[in-house]
Amino acid sequence: MRDPRAVRVPAPAGRAQFSGDAPVVVVVGGGIAGLAAATPLAERGARVVLCERENYLGGRAGGWSTRLADGSEVTMTRGFHAFFRQYYNLRALLRRADPSGRALTGLPDYPLWHASGHRDSFAGLPTAVPRNALAFLRRSPTFRWRDLPDVDARAALSLLDVSVPRVYEELDDIDAATYLESLRFPRAAHALAFEVFSRSFFAPPSRMSAAELAVMFHIYFLGSSEGLLFDVAADPFPHGLWEPLGRHLAALGATIRFGAEVRSVLPGEEKRFSVTIGSGAIEADAVVLAADVRGLRGVVEASPGLGDTAWRDRVAALRTAPRFLVSRYWLDWPVDADRPGFVGTSGFDLLDNISVLDHYEHEARAWSARTGGSVVELHGYALPSDVDEQDARRRLWEQLTEVFPETKRAGVVDERHELREDCPLFPAGGYADRPGVRTPDEFLVVAGDLVRVDLPVALMERAATTGFAAANQLLSRWGVGGVDLWSVPTQGRVPLLRAVARRWRTL
Repeated sequence: MRDPRAVRVPAPAGRAQFSGDAPVVVVVGGGIAGLAAATPLAERGARVVLCERENYLGGRAGGWSTRLADGSEVTMTRGFHAFFRQYYNLRALLRRADPSGRALTGLPDYPLWHASGHRDSFAGLPTAVPRNALAFLRRSPTFRWRDLPDVDARAALSLLDVSVPRVYEELDDIDAATYLESLRFPRAAHALAFEVFSRSFFAPPSRMSAAELAVMFHIYFLGSSEGLLFDVAADPFPHGLWEPLGRHLAALGATIRFGAEVRSVLPGEEKRFSVTIGSGAIEADAVVLAADVRGLRGVVEASPGLGDTAWRDRVAALRTAPRFLVSRYWLDWPVDADRPGFVGTSGFDLLDNISVLDHYEHEARAWSARTGGSVVELHGYALPSDVDEQDARRRLWEQLTEVFPETKRAGVVDERHELREDCPLFPAGGYADRPGVRTPDEFLVVAGDLVRVDLPVALMERAATTGFAAANQLLSRWGVGGVDLWSVPTQGRVPLLRAVARRWRTL
């Protein structure tokens, strides 16, 4: 079911399929954005070649096989991902290979725990504003009614009048930390309800745009009727999501080339572009650049004929968020059965969240049942520059034993660690210069969570949305129909509250 107030962006009109000699489209990157771009193109008969530098699909939500010390063959990934119910475009993509929706399973709560002892929960709340906010205030230990007189009502009400893209004109020049201070919410509320969410963008509030924070609250809480609960993958990402989608693409005639890192996109001899891969090249009528920040910058830098100076400068200015660490442990002792499958944390040193995979994922559950142990994953986002990986691992483990004391008795059967620095950074003042889907070349488009799109979408949903939008842009050039895009409402969903917020701003 979709929010009845969700916004539909109609697909470009055109004929249903390519006829005759269909164009060749090279999609650079097999993450969510690349898969979202490749799928409607292949469904309409384009000759799609998807080039992925890794040996798996899914990008930052991908995974690969690894063998543990006990001989078990298991899947390692880049870490936990939440599939929120308002991810309309991502779910439309997944339905291609999973029409019944069995690949995802719901978690009963989204708990937030603070080291001070404060705990908040989103289970059982009404799903739409204002009833969800009032119910949360009524039961939350961090948002106490006696603290409300201290809150800057004018600043806080602006969260009820978020309008995309107008909010970027109003708040993008301010960093999220400064904006949070202006709200004057209780300190515990800052830590739980704001910093936990802002750090899910892999950056501390001081390095993140206030507009992005406001849009995030609009998407997940104040602008949507879907609520803050989410689904998770019932199987490891490759098995449940990306390999079935890859088979769907192959059945449509698309070619997927693994281990194919695109070096440059140059003028072609027989077609518009020549996409270089190692010592070879693919001639293409159109190209979708769906790489991460470093990959996109590298391709554009090595392709002097792409775009114009202003566009190339926008790409060159893209930056990545600080390093983050994912540590996964296979333990010989079970985590308590009543522990949540996922918990967001604050105040526990570097630890930002804990996942107990054997409480929801089939593969981990099978390993736990066979060994009597548990599979636990720790995330530490936006690591300080003076913390090395070994120290970060040690500190995350120490905090795990504080949050879940039963793990002090556990021995480590095996462990895997992923230290990465490849997520896009959305700093204050960066929105206007962020590259969009379109480029100066009408047959070259860009997709990914780094891309500007004037809809309230974020993270995996931004990747899927821009992938579909990139496909639509190309299909419209050839007079072929595209796919509808959807988002939560593009402005606050309660007209009276919007009016009050606007009135306060003018006083």
